[in-house]
Amino acid sequence: MPMFLHQWCYKDQQIRQMLDDVEEIDRAELVRTAIEAFGGAMHSFFYCFGEYDGAAISEFADETTALACVMSIYGQGRVFSVRTTPLFLPQNGMKAIRLAQTILKSDKARDSAAAPRSSNAATGH
Repeated sequence: MPMFLHQWCYKDQQIRQMLDDVEEIDRAELVRTAIEAFGGAMHSFFYCFGEYDGAAISEFADETTALACVMSIYGQGRVFSVRTTPLFLPQNGMKAIRLAQTILKSDKARDSAAAPRSSNAATGH
């Protein structure tokens, strides 16, 4: 099943609510519940500083289901920015590298076969 890295920024109101209700709201559990509602699984959850406030790694049956989950989170109005990045296992990355290499080699072979041969007009060769 495809895996995804989700990164998001909370709206200021959500940050204030977290500070006011620190014991009442488990953000990791909220994210897990949203992911599981779409049949996904949350593998990890992190708070961040820098460009994003939080991150999670999830797994869904397909990209469409992951997109639907992200859209539902946006629709709740708690975040103003979400970035979702598809993740590839090392063996899938290697398969992609080999496929790219095969295509590049076939393109080079085709290009060299189609290239006109140079001749030296001055010597007739």
